[in-house]
Amino acid sequence: MNFHNKPVTHVGEIGLKVVDIKKMKEFYTEVIGFEVISEEPHLVALGAGGNVLVRLEVIEGITSKQGRYTGLYHLAILLPTRQALGKILVHLHQQGIELGSSDHLVSEALYISDPEGNGIEIYRDRTPDHWNWSNEEVSMAVEPIDAQGLIEEAQKSPMLWCGLPAETVMGHIHLHVSNLTEAKNFYTEGLGLEVVSRLGRQALFVADQKYHHHIGLNIWNGEGIPALPEKEAGLNYYTLIMEKENRDKAIENLCSRGTEIIKRDEYWEVKDPSGNSIRLVV
Repeated sequence: MNFHNKPVTHVGEIGLKVVDIKKMKEFYTEVIGFEVISEEPHLVALGAGGNVLVRLEVIEGITSKQGRYTGLYHLAILLPTRQALGKILVHLHQQGIELGSSDHLVSEALYISDPEGNGIEIYRDRTPDHWNWSNEEVSMAVEPIDAQGLIEEAQKSPMLWCGLPAETVMGHIHLHVSNLTEAKNFYTEGLGLEVVSRLGRQALFVADQKYHHHIGLNIWNGEGIPALPEKEAGLNYYTLIMEKENRDKAIENLCSRGTEIIKRDEYWEVKDPSGNSIRLVV
């Protein structure tokens, strides 16, 4: 099953407020391997296979993030194959990029940060028949990755690394929130997603159609933390791509909860209880 196409509700693109758009564009193209889809002086759209996955935008008066806020923990770039993950591992090592890594049972993942401190996960999924479910929750863990196996997989192809594969998608987003219970209620009762995994009282993961997670939620920055100020760099918004029927149902649910929703030209805009901005698109 493809968990990143409709009818499955999934993350489409991530909008970031940035301070130095030139440096950020260079990082996302030369280090990560995105292609430039469109470019203006204060706005750059980046992606793979012609699809926009990240938008970098400079907002007048913006400053670097100074404190602990809600917002982006990491955006997660999903590669189509293990070989592609191996190739970018080799590339990042050659670039001298400091990285972390984990085997999550459902996936293998690399972790880095961009020049302005936004977390980035680059991962590949194991096939769903290798995921273990119990009591409607999927088993995930943080175990050492088989880096040598990834490198050997990369070496099976004589092709040099030349950017992200065209099939690359935004796999998920992981957010800092101020209250885990409020966030859970919003994303499940409001947007219609399901809790698929929990990490004690610190984090939980929600998804549509039994993916291992489309959205991660945590309180690792602290409970009751404020929303990211408008003029500080970080998460601007993210999009959720939905079937029209599901979007309309979500709007109805959110309205019944008293949540403010704004109709824009091409999407509906809503903020979760922690102030993270979401654009609902079809």
